Amino acid sequence: MLEQIDSSWLSIFAPHQAKLESITEQISSEAITPTLDKVFKVFSNPVSHYRVVIVGQDPYPTPGYANGLAFSVDPTVIKLPASLRNIFAEYCADTGFGQPKNGDLTRWSQNGVALLNSSLTLNLENKQSHLAIGWNEITSLALKALALQGSIAILWGNHAQRIGSVFEERSRIQSVHPSPLSAYRGFFGSKPFTRCNEILAARGQALIDWNLG
Repeated sequence: MLEQIDSSWLSIFAPHQAKLESITEQISSEAITPTLDKVFKVFSNPVSHYRVVIVGQDPYPTPGYANGLAFSVDPTVIKLPASLRNIFAEYCADTGFGQPKNGDLTRWSQNGVALLNSSLTLNLENKQSHLAIGWNEITSLALKALALQGSIAILWGNHAQRIGSVFEERSRIQSVHPSPLSAYRGFFGSKPFTRCNEILAARGQALIDWNLG
């Protein structure tokens, strides 16, 4: 499984190599989501590829939904999760782009946006997060590396804002979570996509192409 990870990330994870191997051994014997071939999808690109990170928490618990990227679903999924529907509503209002044809956010990843859950897997049998088995150690290293290189962090909700505090304040875009429970309390109208590009433009950096086609 570790061969899915780009060498630049493996260097970053080296201090916790034993923990990473322990996690992969454990999840290999459990019913998990996403599938084993997608667990490290976010780390298949070099760390330098990412100029932005959107921080999530756990993969979707519905079998066949999670595809290894936070908030993203497999392109075959018909009924999108409520949080993703709200993300798309804000995406359309903020950018002016049309409604995406499916919920696969791989194009964002290809364009320089790391879609990183703090726990990369979830147990399908008991729907329990795998954060406690050590993913937090690995993803914390990832966030620190992204912060160190000056990436912009888009942080939705208290959990993301807490673990995203390693980023400089000027590199953080924050709002409530896009969940139906909170989206109307400040997610809608927060304009995370255009605000992100405004920061990049001010730095003289290339903008993110948010268009999902």
